[in-house]
Amino acid sequence: MNKVLKIMMTLMLVMVSTLGLGLAGCSSSETAPEVGKLAPDFQLSVLDGGSVSLSDFRGRPVLINFWASWCSPCRYEMPFLQRIHEEQAANGLVVLGVNLGESPDEVREFMGEFGLTFPTLLDSRQDVALTYNVRGIPTTLLIDEDGVIRDRSEVWRLAQLVAALDGEALAGDP
Repeated sequence: MNKVLKIMMTLMLVMVSTLGLGLAGCSSSETAPEVGKLAPDFQLSVLDGGSVSLSDFRGRPVLINFWASWCSPCRYEMPFLQRIHEEQAANGLVVLGVNLGESPDEVREFMGEFGLTFPTLLDSRQDVALTYNVRGIPTTLLIDEDGVIRDRSEVWRLAQLVAALDGEALAGDP
């Protein structure tokens, strides 16, 4: 089994074992794109300029995290997401942060405060969040290299994920 597939399976197991938690007043009547189905494509501006589409990353697994700087659980998990980005980028995993509704200056300040280097997209009108029926943040999706949603979680136990990834990295070391 190749390393990316092992990583994806580890991510899925950790995400499946987590509990969902929505924020009151942030729900939508629309249904979320389903696990096992193709993830809806989107195009958003990147914090540092330009724009990207989800389809730009076809052929690579993508971890998408919807967040805001005022969200305490988001603040807690950001160092873990950064660590995943640093440790798994060489294995092909793309980590994308999607900020919901904040100004570029606020996002830049937050990214600097936490030393975050993964690509951050600006969903200023929260259209993508609505498309994905994000009801609470943080919300994280794992999308495989074919663009299929493999898992969705509204609350992560990222410490468990990092521990699992550490084990994965150790197993692959010579």
